Amino acid sequence: MSILNSEANARRIALVESCFGASGQPLAVPGRVLVGEGVLTKMCRKKPKPRQVFLFNDILVYGNIVMSKKKYNQQHIIPLEEVQLSSLDDNGQHRNGWLIKTPTKSFAVYAATATEKTEWMAHINKCVQDLLNKSGKKAADTHAAVWVPDDAATTCQHCQRVQFNVIQRRHHCRKCGRVVCGACSSKKILLPHQSSKPLRCCLACYDEVSAASKAGLGDNRPAGDARDMAVNDNSSDDDSDDEGNPGDDAAQPPMLTQTMKFYERGDAATNANAEVGAPAAPEDDAAVIDKLV
Repeated sequence: MSILNSEANARRIALVESCFGASGQPLAVPGRVLVGEGVLTKMCRKKPKPRQVFLFNDILVYGNIVMSKKKYNQQHIIPLEEVQLSSLDDNGQHRNGWLIKTPTKSFAVYAATATEKTEWMAHINKCVQDLLNKSGKKAADTHAAVWVPDDAATTCQHCQRVQFNVIQRRHHCRKCGRVVCGACSSKKILLPHQSSKPLRCCLACYDEVSAASKAGLGDNRPAGDARDMAVNDNSSDDDSDDEGNPGDDAAQPPMLTQTMKFYERGDAATNANAEVGAPAAPEDDAAVIDKLV
């Protein structure tokens, strides 16, 4: 029996919906399959944080862990047609990572082991390719910049002079992702693939976009002065994933050891009543992927 029409798949999706509760979006739609799930470490603006991730055959869903295997919030849904992955080299404690890039938001995630990284990337890439093949669409060629984490910059990455402190706040350029001071991010540009509203940018990106706009190149264009924003409007600088939960502020290891689970085609080897979020031993990469065809 195909997993697409299986009762087990329907129960899994219903359980994911119940774990997000009223704050989440409905996930049960015709043709949708829960391909796999697990915990990944997401590099947020302020620090790495664990996130429960669910891979469906058409979307990627992740959220904050309120109670392991029982309750999640801050649900984020990413259409897989927009996704492009890029592997990251290991760097100190940040190992087994890759970039998830979309036109509106891009970020780094890390798996517990190299094997899990390989499994995740293989399954996501297969789902993306299957969607593109089915729709006939081309992969997105424009992606949002990955934000440099706050703690990676003690001084402005544009002027190289201003040191960040309580008074001199950090801001992120929405075009290049660098951490810059207020004076060096006093301009706004329109980035249609990210937002219909003008977004804060660094002076270098503003000059680049202005020159391209005058030459009639690209869809981006300058849009005025960021200082015109309301004083209390931090929308251009906030990462919603940093809202988090009280538990996020506790000491967390940067890399987690929870195991991901990828579901089979509904045969007897898959426990139809398996609890969403519970670990399971991963199969051979090729064998698992073949079952998703």
